[in-house]
Amino acid sequence: MSNDGGSATTLDPRLDFEAAWREWHRLHEEARADPHGFLAVTDLHWLTPGPQRFPDVPGEWHTGDEGPVVALGPGERLVVDGRQVQDRHEFGPIAERGGITVGIEGGVLEVARRGGRDILRPRRPDHPLRVAYRGTATYPPDHRWVLSGRFVPFDSPRPTTVGAAVEGLTHVYDAPGQIEFAVDGVPLRLTAFNGAAPGSLSVLFTDATSGVTTYPANRSLAVAAPSEQGLVTLDFNRATNLPCAYTDFATCPLPPAENRLPIAVEAGEKTPYERLAVDSADRS
Repeated sequence: MSNDGGSATTLDPRLDFEAAWREWHRLHEEARADPHGFLAVTDLHWLTPGPQRFPDVPGEWHTGDEGPVVALGPGERLVVDGRQVQDRHEFGPIAERGGITVGIEGGVLEVARRGGRDILRPRRPDHPLRVAYRGTATYPPDHRWVLSGRFVPFDSPRPTTVGAAVEGLTHVYDAPGQIEFAVDGVPLRLTAFNGAAPGSLSVLFTDATSGVTTYPANRSLAVAAPSEQGLVTLDFNRATNLPCAYTDFATCPLPPAENRLPIAVEAGEKTPYERLAVDSADRS
């Protein structure tokens, strides 16, 4: 408030913008470092029709038309839906990009389906990648990278096949349309997929910073639902890394070929420190 009790002091819009971005990134980092988040994943196991045992997971596992099945030996147990399971448990067919999280000693186990295959991913809070995580470097937030765009829907959603962080794996998404926008007068467009919230969109992309200051394979941008006129806002300051930027145990999708932008998007998250350390070790 002003000293004379008059109208409220107008805040600097720049400070509002930066404060909102800092709060958004703080929450994003918090979620990333969750005790059972992707930084806690210790391995990636691919299930087959033949029974297999894995050193860090209880039981003997196989999969088929009936979905993942585990046979637990003496003293082995899982916690499924809050109850202890012993002996044999059938999970049933799991939908693509779906999954079930069950309890194991020292953490949890993700039983999921990716690229048409059933997988196991144990997650433990004491995993060194999570324990040593120190945050992700970013470009400073800049109004220049808050862009107006227009969503142009396809006549019907287009099944779009993209590669994955895991060699030989593919993902198929229904693309509802494309987003048209411009940077410094250069017209650009990005194929969009459906976002997490109803009506929202998600964009996977690379650009001229990829492999230089940002992770080479992909970055992601969430876009709020278009207005009735199809207008959207692309805030590249909120471009984030996918889990594969941090761990080799992720199956993240790669961007469609048309989403390789010819410009340098100097905004959003940069290459994680963990990957920089790995790259330095490879070169030594």
